[in-house]
Amino acid sequence: MKHIVVLTGAGMSAESGIATFRDSGGLWEQHAIEDVATPEGFQRNPQLVLDFYNERRKAAFGAKPNKGHIGLAEMESDYKISIITQNVDNLHERAGSTNVIHLHGELNKVRSTADPSLIYTLTSDKPEINIGDKCEKGSQLRPHIVWFGEAVPMIEKAAEITQQADILVVIGTSLNVYPAAGLINYTKQNTPIYLIDPKEVKTNIKSIHFIQKGASEGVEELREILKLKYS
Repeated sequence: MKHIVVLTGAGMSAESGIATFRDSGGLWEQHAIEDVATPEGFQRNPQLVLDFYNERRKAAFGAKPNKGHIGLAEMESDYKISIITQNVDNLHERAGSTNVIHLHGELNKVRSTADPSLIYTLTSDKPEINIGDKCEKGSQLRPHIVWFGEAVPMIEKAAEITQQADILVVIGTSLNVYPAAGLINYTKQNTPIYLIDPKEVKTNIKSIHFIQKGASEGVEELREILKLKYS
């Protein structure tokens, strides 16, 4: 069974209505990165940061997996699928994918500011955390998100999985955001690489097979290509 490693970015969830950060009209045009996505911003104005992620969390709970998410989950019947996502929503899991690594954290989880190992899962019934919401040790809770300037704990595991790929698929990411973009360098020589994105993605890697479509249509086309090649 072929092992397909899938690296997904914001474009994967855009069709589900999850706002992207870098596109025109995206979240970074509405909020300064240093105010809502850094440890320093949280120290300066924790309520602003909590409010920002409370709104993102509500939006994510209200979103539904698109056909791209569902298509990747369905592929598990024919391939070993490992998903490495830069996204903080849980749409891959809700679509049925069983092997998902979150590089940048998970929006539906919060953790202790004093003990990062104390992680709690929120639900759509109680999607918010506020000042005064504390862990069992008495410390304020914060979003379980990797902020700018913080280490990416799952990057080494993601690199190990990428090294095992028989096929690498990249969906909805520009390959310009590190350290995630560097994962492509861990593939074995001559590993087939497919890149799904409706926009033109500039890269120096010549062996990439481009599928210039959105996530839903792109995953459908990918499945047809792989069926012809490997079934």
